[in-house]
Amino acid sequence: MNKQDLIFIAGHNGMVGSAILKKLKEKGFTNFIVKSRSELDLRNQQAVANFYATFNPKYVFITAAKVGGIYANNTYRAEFIYDNLMIASNLIHYAYIHNVTKLLYLGSSCIYPKLAPQPIKETELLNGFLEPTNQAYAVAKIAGIELCQDYRFQYKCNFIAAMPTNLYGPNDNYDLQNAHVLPSLLRKFIYAKNNNLPDVTIWGDGSSLREFLHVNDLAEACILLMQKYESDEIINIGTGHDCSIFELAKLIQKIVGYNGKLVFDTSKPNGTPKKCLDVSKINTFGWKPSISLENGISELYNELKNAF
Repeated sequence: MNKQDLIFIAGHNGMVGSAILKKLKEKGFTNFIVKSRSELDLRNQQAVANFYATFNPKYVFITAAKVGGIYANNTYRAEFIYDNLMIASNLIHYAYIHNVTKLLYLGSSCIYPKLAPQPIKETELLNGFLEPTNQAYAVAKIAGIELCQDYRFQYKCNFIAAMPTNLYGPNDNYDLQNAHVLPSLLRKFIYAKNNNLPDVTIWGDGSSLREFLHVNDLAEACILLMQKYESDEIINIGTGHDCSIFELAKLIQKIVGYNGKLVFDTSKPNGTPKKCLDVSKINTFGWKPSISLENGISELYNELKNAF
């Protein structure tokens, strides 16, 4: 990937896409094509076909997706499976039609079985039942992986797929109905502190274990994989370390400086009991995360402390 090659980042306004775009610019890449959702509906086959025919990018990062936390995944199942299937199908197929040099598709750690052995190796894909609350999203992401592998097999396309763990960082979604657990908790604690609320309610019993990666570390990994990874096998991107939702809540409480009570709503689902990725494969390429969870959350808090 040369500094002047035309690079298309699908989803550049999102948390992941914006981080990759920023990191590429820092590294001296200069030639990008980006389109907002209003300019290019990635679910529309003809629109995507016209886009590729017009611009003919050489490298494609697929970070665009309809995403959300447990509530959104479990409530808007039809939207999650349809939107993500169409995005993956259109972007991958027309990358093949227009001879894209290399494509990176980002899946999600939710593709793995609910009760997969920990830490989760890439070989666990399709080895068990999925977590029901995000099954629609996971099935769509698995289809995107399969598309990359099958186009690579049949047409010799240089398409790769990576599986990031739970992400957080700048440009995250803080809507309480649709956000993932970390940004949702951060917003709740900031709001509770700023408004002197006596307690903060947290979904589930706090026992679920999750792994969290700063999006800037993910961006470094994605650029590295685009430059060096050549395989039909999926590859995990994570820290290899997890913490309970209770521990996460206590950490955010400390960073925010909130002195109220934590209330765990056990009528709400916990989701997958434990989800931590085996990252030994990507570590062999020399990549490891550089931003600790406490430092990453502290940086976000300083940006958002007056926002809610």
